Amino acid sequence: MFDAAIKALSQMLSPPFRRVLLKSIGLALILIVLIGIGLNRLFSWMATAGATWAEATAGGHTLWQILAWMLSIAATLGIVTGAIFLMPAVTAFVGSFFVDEIADEVEREHYPDELPGAALPLWLALIEGIQTAVLAVVVYVFATPFLFLAGVGLIIMFLANAYLLSREYFLLAAMRFRPRDEAKAMRRAHRGQIFLAGLLIALFVSIPIVNLATPLFAMAMMVHMHKKLSQPRVAFAEPRRA
Repeated sequence: MFDAAIKALSQMLSPPFRRVLLKSIGLALILIVLIGIGLNRLFSWMATAGATWAEATAGGHTLWQILAWMLSIAATLGIVTGAIFLMPAVTAFVGSFFVDEIADEVEREHYPDELPGAALPLWLALIEGIQTAVLAVVVYVFATPFLFLAGVGLIIMFLANAYLLSREYFLLAAMRFRPRDEAKAMRRAHRGQIFLAGLLIALFVSIPIVNLATPLFAMAMMVHMHKKLSQPRVAFAEPRRA
């Protein structure tokens, strides 16, 4: 696991990875900005509409306008904060577009004598990415109320991110070499090791700014994990008794 992580990190600054990194960061930032603008408009409209209704019902124009303005600011701050927590969902979706570029570079650099994996259809990678992103958002919504309970919500988010991101990226790495059902069976057979690797991915995605590179680190790491877990186990014969 640590060997796979070190190999992934050592390749992060290579020229081919830098090109993918720039595209990945650009797409992630565009998504975050669009989500932020959309949610800000929605919450601002809800605050204004609520203030208008309250004003028509109870009166007090200035008071309700001030309240609407304060709610709009609070919504904006909440979106900025929420973007940090939603980064696992964003990177899970963004990573779907670049998994094959990342995997090709890892295989070319570290496994030149082995057969390369087959590129995944974009729709299949997107399905995995969207599923993971949606589940990450659900976990975020569920865990938010627990943030004020001795940080329980953060622990829930961290463990959920470890599971979801390790699951997605391992499947994407494995499906380059085997059918989807077989890849899932392999993940289940090695769920413990894959989850432990996912803890490193969850740690990576929890670091602001650095987490924009999560798709590169996670996919590269899981390519190494898949290669390692695909190796045949060597059976040692028991020594003969005298």
